[in-house]
Amino acid sequence: MTKVVNYISEAFVELKSNVTWPEWSEVQRLTIIVAIFSILFALATWGVDVVFAKVLGGFFNLLKKA
Repeated sequence: MTKVVNYISEAFVELKSNVTWPEWSEVQRLTIIVAIFSILFALATWGVDVVFAKVLGGFFNLLKKA
């Protein structure tokens, strides 16, 4: 258990002393960019899903009629 505690405390020291953190304005800007691309990707995935559902529905309707 002491190894785990030691590892976590060393990780915090590493994060405090050796990591270069971005400015808050850059964090906000990049967060907005990631949110926009996530929404666009979700909409694109939804659109492809709707198109495939309609294509498959039409295909199976053709099979029923034949």
